[in-house]
Amino acid sequence: MSNPFTRPPTQNERDAASKVMDSCAVKTAFSGAAGYGIGAVFGLVLSGIEFSSPVDTSTSTKQQIKTVFKDMGNKSLSSAKNFAIMAAIYSGSECMIESYRARNDIYNSVAAGCITGGTLAVRTGPRGMAAGCAGFAAFSAAIDWYMHKDD
Repeated sequence: MSNPFTRPPTQNERDAASKVMDSCAVKTAFSGAAGYGIGAVFGLVLSGIEFSSPVDTSTSTKQQIKTVFKDMGNKSLSSAKNFAIMAAIYSGSECMIESYRARNDIYNSVAAGCITGGTLAVRTGPRGMAAGCAGFAAFSAAIDWYMHKDD
């Protein structure tokens, strides 16, 4: 048996890897992980711009720095979780819709945006879910149109 790291992959191995990467579960997991990373960076940048907790001048500089970094870490973690959830819901729903419809068009993005917006707003009641659905669907349509306008 040859070493799989030093030889080119066989066609069967390529087909197996393609099947794994095309599955909705893997796409959802990768999107969630990417969303987590992007959200963490986004949260870190925004927490550096917006410092909301007042600085206690009676404490030492070292303690103040610890407080600022802790606040930045908390905001970054919160943003990372939110982005991961949003990316996973959107990617998973879009993949399932696309698999069901067997088409790749703007309606998949709009439906996935509606599902994502409605799901994220579930705690706000039916009106909030409708607004979330409409907002995410419109945003998804705009992004999909922009990304595919040259096709």
